[in-house]
Amino acid sequence: MTASAARAAVAVRAATVLTPSLSSLDQLADVLLSDGDPPPAQRDWVGLLDDPDVHRLDAEDAARVRRVTRSSADPARTAAVVAVRCAREAGLAASELAGCALIVAGNNLAMDYQARTVLGEVQGTRRVRPTHAVAYQDTDTVGVVSELLGLRAEGWTVGAASASGAVAVIQAMRLLRAGDAQRCVVVAPAAELSSTETRALSTSGALHPGPEPVCRPFDDHREGFVPGPAAAAVVLELAGQTAQEPLALLLGAGQRLDARHGAAPDSAGQTEAMRAAMLAAGIEPADVGYLSAHATGSRVGDECEARAIAQVFGVGAGPLVNSTKAFLGHALTAAGLVELIATVVQLRHGRVHGNPNTSSPMPDVGGRLAGRTSSRLDRPVALTNSFGFSGINTSIALTTETIQTRDTR
Repeated sequence: MTASAARAAVAVRAATVLTPSLSSLDQLADVLLSDGDPPPAQRDWVGLLDDPDVHRLDAEDAARVRRVTRSSADPARTAAVVAVRCAREAGLAASELAGCALIVAGNNLAMDYQARTVLGEVQGTRRVRPTHAVAYQDTDTVGVVSELLGLRAEGWTVGAASASGAVAVIQAMRLLRAGDAQRCVVVAPAAELSSTETRALSTSGALHPGPEPVCRPFDDHREGFVPGPAAAAVVLELAGQTAQEPLALLLGAGQRLDARHGAAPDSAGQTEAMRAAMLAAGIEPADVGYLSAHATGSRVGDECEARAIAQVFGVGAGPLVNSTKAFLGHALTAAGLVELIATVVQLRHGRVHGNPNTSSPMPDVGGRLAGRTSSRLDRPVALTNSFGFSGINTSIALTTETIQTRDTR
């Protein structure tokens, strides 16, 4: 790969996000930037996926989605909805879709479906259908989306825990820059937890223990993350490939490991991921106007990331810092892609959402921690961080305007 190809910007041609409370980028912007209270935590998709006001598909596409996903688990159904909508918004013809690669973000997506199936078999209340042989696997989503869109280039799933969405985007950037695909569809299904995984996360201290949980990123009184189911999709292509104006440009990315397993984070790996992203993008810390933090509201994780951001940008200067999880909750394996799209929305509006639940800010958070309401963005360049269990650290640099990058290697 040539140096110029490696540094080529990747355009976000279209993007779609779906949660139990919103189903368009305009609604996402309204939730993030209206300075109202965050919507209450919602975990239930029941009935929503068949609601035309939610899936926003025309009658023909809606019927095809129902037919293709009739034996699939809910994560694949959410992926089908956002993928079809995103492809339609991208305006791609069937011949163009055929040349698209597909990367599905997430691992162990259908845990609740699997748990209910096993329990039903053990109790004798649920017959295991032959279709379960496919439906329980994450690759079912690859098949569902590729069939619906007619995708015939490369395709696979990417598992990186909560960093899955970001790692999928990074892999797509590499694929496009190498010339191995004309375009790439990246899809993050809504992951689901069974009661077993929920209890494990709760007893580990990662999950908020309260009956009415509130996500408080970078707050002294934070108690853990709050699940927030969401699905998302983007269509990516090399910048300048078409005359269509992109939603944003992905400039570069960094990914680093901590060289250890388990849930405990390491600020060194996070620091190196951010620096690697800026190096790949050809930008300096002073160019970054906004940092979308991974911050989940956990005791250990937020402290570690606050320290990493300070090591890169210092304290009290540099980019505005917030966490979209205060509004949407933690989308688990979809979080990296959902928050990338949220970053695009904020860049395009020239404003950064606040940290509405952060009433007692932690001291020494790196950068400039945003207040409780939105702020004007003075530099249209952002980093978005996404980290996963077992030491997976990612950061992606992006912009909505043409900027002069420097060779910082």
